[in-house]
Amino acid sequence: MLRIFLVDDNAMARAAIKAALQRHSEWVVVGEACSGPEAVETFRRYRPQLIVMDFLMPEMNGLEAARRVTARNPDALILMITTDPTIQLQEEARTAGIRGLCAKNETQCLEDAIDTVIRGGTYFGEQAAA
Repeated sequence: MLRIFLVDDNAMARAAIKAALQRHSEWVVVGEACSGPEAVETFRRYRPQLIVMDFLMPEMNGLEAARRVTARNPDALILMITTDPTIQLQEEARTAGIRGLCAKNETQCLEDAIDTVIRGGTYFGEQAAA
């Protein structure tokens, strides 16, 4: 089972993403957070193999939360989701230790990104700039 920690400030978006993820019998959402600070403080409790984190959140955006998570756990696998995956955000995500970036409303992108990141790859490039 792939243990996923889901971080998004929008409860409806979180529920939709969770439902999409759990269509895979081998994936399970083991925990959720609704802010960057909550994600930083609680991700270890759930022992996830992957963190799926939104970029735009109040208090602390996903980039800063990812920096703080990877500072505490350099091996953390983080996939960033956003409504607007720009080239600039892609570069900032790479420098923050994030392993992939995709549009949160594109289920196939999310699934492909998860498969790639879990196998040790990164999911950036043309697919993130579309």
